[in-house]
Amino acid sequence: MDIFSNLAFGFGVALTPTNLLYAFAGTVLGTIIGVLPGLGPVATISILLPITFSLPPQTAIIMLAGIYYGAQYGGSTTAILVNLPGESSAVVTAIDGYQMARKGKAGLALATAALASFIAGSIATLVIAILAPALAEVALSFGPADYFSLMVFGLVAAVILAHGSVIKALAMLAFGFLLGSIGTDVNTGFERFTFGIPEFGDGIDFAVVAMGIFGIGETIANLERRAETKGYLAEIRGLMPRWADIKAMLPPALRGTALGSCLGLLPGGGPVLAAFSTYSLEKKLSKTPKEFGHGALPGVAGPEAANNAAAQTSFIPMLTLGLPSNAVMALMIGALMMQGLSPGPQLMTEKPELFWGLVASMWIGNLMLIVLNLPLVGIWVKLLSAPYRILYPAILMFCCIGVYSLNSSWLDVVLAGGFGVLGYIFLKMRCEPAPLLLGFILGPMIEENLRRALLISKGDPAVFVQRPISLTFLLLALALIVVLVAPAFRSARERAFDEAA
Repeated sequence: MDIFSNLAFGFGVALTPTNLLYAFAGTVLGTIIGVLPGLGPVATISILLPITFSLPPQTAIIMLAGIYYGAQYGGSTTAILVNLPGESSAVVTAIDGYQMARKGKAGLALATAALASFIAGSIATLVIAILAPALAEVALSFGPADYFSLMVFGLVAAVILAHGSVIKALAMLAFGFLLGSIGTDVNTGFERFTFGIPEFGDGIDFAVVAMGIFGIGETIANLERRAETKGYLAEIRGLMPRWADIKAMLPPALRGTALGSCLGLLPGGGPVLAAFSTYSLEKKLSKTPKEFGHGALPGVAGPEAANNAAAQTSFIPMLTLGLPSNAVMALMIGALMMQGLSPGPQLMTEKPELFWGLVASMWIGNLMLIVLNLPLVGIWVKLLSAPYRILYPAILMFCCIGVYSLNSSWLDVVLAGGFGVLGYIFLKMRCEPAPLLLGFILGPMIEENLRRALLISKGDPAVFVQRPISLTFLLLALALIVVLVAPAFRSARERAFDEAA
């Protein structure tokens, strides 16, 4: 009964006119950035962080959450119609969705994507309502050593599951740690790495780093891209699926929801990993695997359900443990910190209107997205015709105004521009920036919990293996490292054996 009373309380928060308005604004904006290639939720949320400073915490997080899961919806539209995924997780949807559009089934593909997303979003929201309170109760028994080991496990998982080179991901993580260590040491009061600049005494503002690396960096990179949008807009029909189509899409959607909900909880997981994993699963379970890649309905329903479920369940570790599972969740933590809040098990009891209002707003947002994504599909695709040379000056101007409004400091604007250039260089070098952001957020937390645990144990490092929770997370981190290193070690040994023979 507690869950139902809490949900009723949450709907009371989410259905206020202000929160409804911002939930709608978030879902609309999320759909738009999902449709537009290149401008993803990370960059958009980074740009909007200064705006959230003036909003109540629950309103800010409701809007940012709407942007995140709204982008998962919108990304499938152009993936299906013009084979141009607006979001990285929609790459999987494009494989079969675009082939369905070529066969004159664009309407069915769009309806399948929208309905699968709605089913997944609704179920995943229920999962959050059930699991999050239980996980928060468990987290209340965590000590500093347990939090340290949990964050180490989270960072190891994020690095291993990151796209591209593990070495580059580690380098980005280390750079994020260094950036996070700038400022005054909380324990000693001494300044570190400030280079005599007084403004660095409080550290570099999170919004400056996020907006520079993702907002400005992505904008510069997008200037190089030229995309043609040739698709099947004239052939959109049949947006209402038949009963036979619903029966065909329902099992893949439910399996995708289950798998996506689990992968969303993992550090480094999220929508992209969930979509690819579900597509592989559906292909293995299918009686006609040869249809995949040629317009298979389960190839659209499964991944779409998975990426939306993962997008929503990734809020659970962020809200209950203070552990961001991906770059967007790191931004959410940054937004809460700007409001003077610390994500963790106490958040649910200290700010119940924020947690339960967010959960209820997800159901409302999913209903809004059904309305936005099917009847208005033509409008969303026409956004692709807007020349980027018109969009990017407005984006850069908004970034500069937003950064300056934080502290009224010209140095913040210069820093954001510098981080923007760095972000562009990272993209050119194929260094994924997400580990940098995770290192920037988690680095100070890891250091604080490490030092606190050692102070409590009077300098005895055995405390990290004496506590069962801490030891479990350290062993899990070690297991992930072994899984990563073992194939490379085996192949090196086989090469050495062949050369010797």
